Amino acid sequence: MALNERLDKFKQQQERCQTTLSSIAASQASILRPKVAPGIRPANAPIAPRKTVQPVKFSDDTERLLRINSIRKSTVGSQIKLVIELLYKGRKALTAEQINEETYVDIHGSKAVFDSLRNNPKVKFEGGLFSYKPTHDLSGRDELLSLIKKEKDGIAVEDIKDAYPSVLEDLQALKASGDVLWLSGSNSQEDTAYFNGEPRFRITIDNDLKKLYREIELPRDMLDIEKELKKSGEKPLTDTAKRRALAQMHGAASKSKARKKQRGIRKNARLTNHYLPELFENMST
Repeated sequence: MALNERLDKFKQQQERCQTTLSSIAASQASILRPKVAPGIRPANAPIAPRKTVQPVKFSDDTERLLRINSIRKSTVGSQIKLVIELLYKGRKALTAEQINEETYVDIHGSKAVFDSLRNNPKVKFEGGLFSYKPTHDLSGRDELLSLIKKEKDGIAVEDIKDAYPSVLEDLQALKASGDVLWLSGSNSQEDTAYFNGEPRFRITIDNDLKKLYREIELPRDMLDIEKELKKSGEKPLTDTAKRRALAQMHGAASKSKARKKQRGIRKNARLTNHYLPELFENMST
């Protein structure tokens, strides 16, 4: 409410200033205009085009106040997003006042915003300072390679892409040098990075072999996959046929339980509509 009152007051001040400036401009124009009798134009006097009065431009403070009002009226999630984006890009620890100057998010003015920000897994709050908290706190390419070495089963690219601003460029460089294998999934969230081992143990895979591997189509149904495994002498760890039969049986049982038994009217029930005997033709005995 206080911000809206300030906006209204500021608009009124602008209107008064506009009126004052317009009156001053009009009075100056009347003073400088030569006094000529009405309807008489001096000889050889050129016809000057009428000048349009340009509106006076004020500062952008109104736009700033409107933006502040819009941000602080937005949802808590929207305000948290603005703060996290600021912390992610800057990678500096900031006070609530500094965050307010950059994003207009008043952390101390909203308990919900403060609590959500303090408990956010991507935000570190310590000593009154807010900073970005990546999944893995790394400082450069060497630490990135050391982390990938430790992960025997590989590490998801999604978990390291926010470690520091240039982490994806460093990961691409490690891939180009052969230190890391970057395997892509069906979408970017499934990409995985693996350590490629010591240089003397690295194996170069022929492109034709890669192409052949990618062209192999696997059965889409688990029943067909289990049949192929049995043909090759492998015992499947799953039994899809049994699992589906059990699921179907349990599904039918649950449906039968859901059905309610239709009950008729009891013989000793109190009948109030005795003048409509056709309603009680199916009365149970």
